[in-house]
Amino acid sequence: MHGMHARLPKHFVLEERLERYAAAIELKPALLAGRWAEASAPLGGRPFRAVHLDAGCGKGAFLVASAQAEPDVLFIGLDAEPICVAYAAQRIVEAGLRNALIVPAKGSDVASIFAAGELAGMTINFPTPFPRKKEAAKRLVSLERLLEYRAVLAEDAALAFKTDHAPLFSFTLTQFALAGYEIVYRSDDCRADHPDTPFSEYEERLASAGARIHALIARAGELAGPPIQNASLSLADYLPDDLHGLSYIPHGMQGTVANLRNRRDREAARSAP
Repeated sequence: MHGMHARLPKHFVLEERLERYAAAIELKPALLAGRWAEASAPLGGRPFRAVHLDAGCGKGAFLVASAQAEPDVLFIGLDAEPICVAYAAQRIVEAGLRNALIVPAKGSDVASIFAAGELAGMTINFPTPFPRKKEAAKRLVSLERLLEYRAVLAEDAALAFKTDHAPLFSFTLTQFALAGYEIVYRSDDCRADHPDTPFSEYEERLASAGARIHALIARAGELAGPPIQNASLSLADYLPDDLHGLSYIPHGMQGTVANLRNRRDREAARSAP
């Protein structure tokens, strides 16, 4: 689920694509809850060693690369954009993968798709930031979502998160803390730290635009009681004070940054002697 909606290319017939690559699309995922590893295994083959979820998988480049690297692990990509579902399914079929599937669904559906402790790992790469306060509940890394993920993640399972969106990353840190996760890795330039990890199409575009990728890996820790949301929900509140010094403005924040810059410039002009 990337920061931008996928555009429909010319001569692209969505229904035809979805039908052509239907073998890689699971339309009734809730029926497989608790038995993904066995039910998705090749006929006559062993169950998969583990199940990994790529939430917001986009067009599937990262998902396919991950599945190719670990053929005994089942990789499930989840995305709500039908165009992304079609492209990701096409990648899986054309790569001849038998350990990858696409589920057309939202992040809020995770709890109904998987059983308790079924996921050995989970990835959230470049989710839509939803910068405004009233949209905060839609974020894949909101407190509510993170609490739901705890239930389906196996003990000691890792949840990996990446974004080019510095305000979203700062907000995310507050949410992981509230949801009782322990951060075992954190970076404000993970591409420099790990140059050989697979790229998604979105990350390739970001890198060419000069973006630094913020990342973390976390595991569910102790949760003393029901957490209370006490973080600011507007991503504008996580912008730096020096807005004119920003060298990169993440998608969805351009208008906000421009308005704040103008407001601060007017305030500075009025207060000048």
